[in-house]
Amino acid sequence: MEAAEGGHDWWHIHRVHTNAKKIATTEPADSLVVELAALLHDIADSKFHNGDETIGPATARTFLKTQAQPQFPNILTDEQINHIVLIIENISFKGGKEKNSFHSHELAVVQDADRLDAIGAIGIARTFNYGGFKGSEIFNPNLPPNPNMSKEEYKKGGNPSLNHFWEKLLLLKDRMNTHTGKVMAAERHAFMVSYLRHFFSETGIQPPEFELPSE
Repeated sequence: MEAAEGGHDWWHIHRVHTNAKKIATTEPADSLVVELAALLHDIADSKFHNGDETIGPATARTFLKTQAQPQFPNILTDEQINHIVLIIENISFKGGKEKNSFHSHELAVVQDADRLDAIGAIGIARTFNYGGFKGSEIFNPNLPPNPNMSKEEYKKGGNPSLNHFWEKLLLLKDRMNTHTGKVMAAERHAFMVSYLRHFFSETGIQPPEFELPSE
C-alpha cells in the first residue's frame, strides 16, 4: 500500500480494520475472517487497475494461500479463505442501483466498517483528495448528481467531487447492515449534511438537484 492514493492507503486500511473489530464484537461473526477481509479488502482496488474487479480477490487469495499453507495449516481453512475472497468481491459500493448477491455476517461487518470510512469528516477529506488525484472539479452547478447510476456509470466517474455525496455518501447511512454500524453512521451523516450546508452558504449557489436530506 506504500504508493497508494491517500484515500486508499494503509491508514484507510487501519481505520477499516479498527472499525471492523469494534462492530464484530456485537455480531455473530468469525473474527479472523473479519480482520483478514478488512486488512485485504483494498489490496488491489479495481479503481487503480483499469477497472479490473478480479485482480483484488485473486491477489488476496494468492497471499492467503501462501500464508496459510504449509506454514499455518491449522489456523486458516480453505473455507475461511473462500469466505474472505467473497467479501472482497462484494464489499464495494457499485452505484445506487446495484445489489449484492452474497451475504454473510462477516461481509456485513467489514462492509459497514469500510462505509464508515467513506462518510463523516474522514469521508469528506477522502472525497476531495481522490477528486484532486483524478483531476475532478470540486463543484459545478451545471452538472447535477445522479444517485441512481448503473454500475457502469458509477465506474466511469468523471463527475465533480461534490456530486459524490449524492451519488454515494449520503446514501450510505440507510444502507448500513449492523446496529453498531447504523449508530456510528448516523453521527457521521449528520456531520456531512452540516458541512454541505456550510458549503452552499459560502458559495451562494445551491441548485435544486443538490437538495440536502435531513441530518
